[in-house]
Amino acid sequence: MKITGVRVHQLDLPLREGRYTWADGKFVEVFDSTVVELVTDAGISGWGECCPLGSAYLPAHATGVRAGIIELAPQILGLDPRSHDILNRHMDRCLRGHPHVKSAIDMAAWDVTGKATGLTVTALLGGRAQESVRLYRAISQIAPAAMAENVAGYRAEGYTRFQLKVGGDADADIERIRLCAAAMAPGEVLVADANTGWSMREAARVVAAVRDLDVHIEQPCPSYEECLVTRRRTALPFILDEVIQDLPSFLRALHDGAMDAINLKISKLGGLTRARQLRDLCVACGIPMTIEDSWGGDIVTAAIAHLAASTPEEFCFTATDFNSYTTVELAPDAPRRVRGRMAPSDAPGLGVTPDRALLGAPVWEI
Repeated sequence: MKITGVRVHQLDLPLREGRYTWADGKFVEVFDSTVVELVTDAGISGWGECCPLGSAYLPAHATGVRAGIIELAPQILGLDPRSHDILNRHMDRCLRGHPHVKSAIDMAAWDVTGKATGLTVTALLGGRAQESVRLYRAISQIAPAAMAENVAGYRAEGYTRFQLKVGGDADADIERIRLCAAAMAPGEVLVADANTGWSMREAARVVAAVRDLDVHIEQPCPSYEECLVTRRRTALPFILDEVIQDLPSFLRALHDGAMDAINLKISKLGGLTRARQLRDLCVACGIPMTIEDSWGGDIVTAAIAHLAASTPEEFCFTATDFNSYTTVELAPDAPRRVRGRMAPSDAPGLGVTPDRALLGAPVWEI
């Protein structure tokens, strides 16, 4: 089997709640997603998606993803999409860095492999370790009292894990955390995610002020070194996200005892192939994961569901149903939230069938 064509689509994903706000006042109202169709000489096509969280979150942006795919696509023609490691090494030789560019291509290759073998991506990633995965809900950064009020609404949708967007003014963030912690019910989990938004001084103030609460602290500062200093200042459970970019950065953090869990984002690592490698290393080292991506719609959500469902439950801290945040239903057969949990499709590959009419004509193809 050989790759014979690549089609690139652009898809707007407006937010149901109008706006998503995180650290330092950054916000997005309409996500710009790139959808890739990988075409083969076997008559099988695979689908992938990459959707950066705006342009000021990680070193990636939507138009750059498409430009990179246009650069890379001609150089993968003729390769076997089922040979994931070979495909990834070739992409790395042709384009240094830019994991977000490679993620949608790699994801589509896994979809092709599943369809060609009659297996789900869950099976290809190691087998069904969970029938369904527990989801978290991100609470967009607004006034502290309003964020606490949102907990009840999300609880009614079945969520029991809540990721509170902080990383703004330290005093306001302390109030946000305390009010939301007071709104938690028994058995629920609260994560205060600063998304790199605090200085070390601000992080020190916050972790000291909330040391009596049952809350996880996630990615307080921009750099690994600043996060490590904060980690050593608090006994609260600690999650790293943005600074875990690959296997070497994870191994460094593991050696330093820098975290209790990580946030594993598929596109940040370059796709499912590299995400599986880090996932398996985390399991071997006893590190739980939030399994997700930077953002996305139905295709990304399906990939998350497969990766999370093939992960032992004790190491799958939580996962994300991004398609519930947006107004666009691209693939009616994509996974959907049911009482705060999500299950992958039992159909071969990713198990998603995008609506070509909704997707429209490709913005580029070869």
